[in-house]
Amino acid sequence: MSLRESIDTTTPGGKLVFHVFGAVAEFERDLILERTMAGLEAARVRGRKGGRKPAMDERKVALASKLMRDRETPISEVCEVVGVSRATLYRYLRPDGTPRPREEGGSHM
Repeated sequence: MSLRESIDTTTPGGKLVFHVFGAVAEFERDLILERTMAGLEAARVRGRKGGRKPAMDERKVALASKLMRDRETPISEVCEVVGVSRATLYRYLRPDGTPRPREEGGSHM
């Protein structure tokens, strides 16, 4: 028995109604997926990319790398100068200041 719609699923008619509701819900979900995919493709055609912008661009990576290799500047200050957290900084650069390659989880620029 459905509590909200008072559909008795023990009878053949109730089972039919229950299955029709299920089919309509599945159809609606497929329509949403189809529209979403069409919208994403239209955006790609217009030159739009999805996803978050990288936290550090090439300029910030180069500056942070220079500051880290200097060894005079504390890491906390490097993070403050380029405007990222310590974790983000180390995602883009190794502890010695050299950029991480993509295979190592480095920047995706």
